[in-house]
Amino acid sequence: MRGAKGKVDGGRMDDGLDEARRGVPAFPVPGPAEQRERERRRHLLGEIDRMAGRGTGPLVGRRRHLAVLGSAVAVGVLTLTLGFPSTPPPGAPAAPADPTTVALLERAALAAASEPEAPVRADQYVYLKVVGHTAYLTENAAGGMDRGRQREDAERWTSVDGTRPGLARQGGREEPIRATSGGKAGFHSPTYAFAASLPSDPDELLGLLREDALRNHGPGSDSTTGPDQQAFVAIGDLLRGTVVPPATTAALYRAAARIPGVVTLPDAVDAAGRTGVAVARVHGGERVEWIFDGTTGRFLGERLVLTRAGAWGEAGDVVTSVAVVGRGVVDEPGQLPSAR
Repeated sequence: MRGAKGKVDGGRMDDGLDEARRGVPAFPVPGPAEQRERERRRHLLGEIDRMAGRGTGPLVGRRRHLAVLGSAVAVGVLTLTLGFPSTPPPGAPAAPADPTTVALLERAALAAASEPEAPVRADQYVYLKVVGHTAYLTENAAGGMDRGRQREDAERWTSVDGTRPGLARQGGREEPIRATSGGKAGFHSPTYAFAASLPSDPDELLGLLREDALRNHGPGSDSTTGPDQQAFVAIGDLLRGTVVPPATTAALYRAAARIPGVVTLPDAVDAAGRTGVAVARVHGGERVEWIFDGTTGRFLGERLVLTRAGAWGEAGDVVTSVAVVGRGVVDEPGQLPSAR
């Protein structure tokens, strides 16, 4: 976003936003029109005002079932006893992420929206190549637990609309990917067609994410993740698990900027060794990080980092890390996308 420092807009000075912008990468994307820029500033400052008037609720101890990155690679489910902050009731306006993170996600959104959208047919396949690793626990002879690490490198070809079988290559083996019943897909089993069907308005999109989180992780379920964290995880599943149209990708980034507790980390390294900047959210002793290229704003991967010691390691240990190193749309399983 562009604008002269100290410019008056709606009776406010935007010095705080300019300060936030200096802390995030300047992705090379075309600037928005002046009117659109003014509207974004007014919206952002209004959201910050609402955030300043909100407090955080008490910690509520519950049993939590965490799916570690749950995704294009098969990752296990951990069961931990943890707490989570209370969240606003359905329909309540959400406080946004901090201003630095809002600015970063807006730049990532503009970069995504500037990408050309190639036509995609229902009979095609999404190709995804990931590299990474995940931790696992095994019981030793003394009755304790040993922590190990296994590779999660894989290639997948998934039907664009989910109605045809696909193909997975992992660990030197090939296995079929089943077609989903009636092409049914969702936030946690995304297809290209599902992603393309999502609204491009970030508020409407966040509403759907929260609705899904409450339905599957709300009262009466065994999950204690909470709608804010679950919405953040679901966005990560989409970004990492399939090809997403540019307009939808931009909307996902803007929806994430409306989730409270989302912050920016200036330095992060993905599973492929690429450095970047991360957008993250801490919950229950763990930090989920989305890693972006600091120059282009392109999504690189995701990782789960412990923020406190436990059975899975010490604070700062990486439990799971997945980097997307190839993706595209092809005509049949086994085919590779043409280089761009």
